Amino acid sequence: MLNVLCVNLYAVGSLSMPFNEVRKDYLLNRWVVIATERGRRPTDFAKQDRQKAKTGVCPMCPGNEYMTPPAALAYLKSGKGVKKAKDKDDFRHRNWLIRCVPNLFPAFSPPKGKISRKQICRGEDLFEAVGHHEVLIESPNHEEHPAVARIPQLVHVINGYVDRLRELSAKPYVKYVSIFRNHGLEAGASLSHAHSQIIATPFIPETVETEFAASKKFWKENRECVFCDIIEKERDGPRLILENSKFFVFAPYASVNPMEFWILPKKHEATLLGLSQGEVKIFAETLKACLCGLKQLVNDPPYNYGFHLVIDKEARDYYHWHLEVYPKLAIWAGFEKNTGMYINTVTPETAAETLKKAVSS
Repeated sequence: MLNVLCVNLYAVGSLSMPFNEVRKDYLLNRWVVIATERGRRPTDFAKQDRQKAKTGVCPMCPGNEYMTPPAALAYLKSGKGVKKAKDKDDFRHRNWLIRCVPNLFPAFSPPKGKISRKQICRGEDLFEAVGHHEVLIESPNHEEHPAVARIPQLVHVINGYVDRLRELSAKPYVKYVSIFRNHGLEAGASLSHAHSQIIATPFIPETVETEFAASKKFWKENRECVFCDIIEKERDGPRLILENSKFFVFAPYASVNPMEFWILPKKHEATLLGLSQGEVKIFAETLKACLCGLKQLVNDPPYNYGFHLVIDKEARDYYHWHLEVYPKLAIWAGFEKNTGMYINTVTPETAAETLKKAVSS
């Protein structure tokens, strides 16, 4: 079964004083100091004024479609349903529900020519940053972020993630698809219009690859998924935030970030591609409830979220997709950057307790 390690660090000369804890991540070889001695309440981070992106003409708002490259995917209203479309050349669809467009300043770009099978099999031969970098515009409404979005609109966003994941993961040079969101200027969002990003890479990033390897090792030793085991371990514990028929939300044992939480599907799936429309709707409701609770509790803090998933069919038995949400409430300084070890001043138990109350209120 899952092994976790906790080390208590008592203040020298006073065993009666509060103590910090050193905790190890479920899977990664990563250590976190849970600073109970310097512990803070979540409301300590509720700033009155948040930094905002510069205002001006928004290239993501309706009417400004010409300011973006042609959409690789657009959801259009069609009677009572939705029609999927793509822009072509200089033509831009209007009256859209969501749009997914290539990033004007991509980190990864499609190959200019054909890539040989040898290069595909040996990623080290790919010296160029081959892949895709897209921006998913989540709504025609500038401020319709997930914490306040209408559920049908959030369903479109998640379906958009799935559609782009399906297309990009089928490309022979793509080994991983990262779906993530930056909310707020301090979290890296230079534009305030509600949007996510999708980056397809020709290799598996180190953090996810380490998770894959640890998950595979756990599977071989226990013949079960480590994430399914985490759900069982955390279900009756102090870090549970929300549980419904399809999803499980909790603050991880060795949270790096104050108020960090993860959303796991209760059904073992390695990728988003297996989601039914019923599950998409429940996931949208779960995501909105948690982000709305965070918004109310800490005054709409900057945050990042990212999906961890697998597109390799061989990993489907032992890997379990999930969403990790990282509120940007701390600044990593010399110790963290010098050692790769983090100090979290809000215990996961406190984060879960307060967020659970905010979500249920």
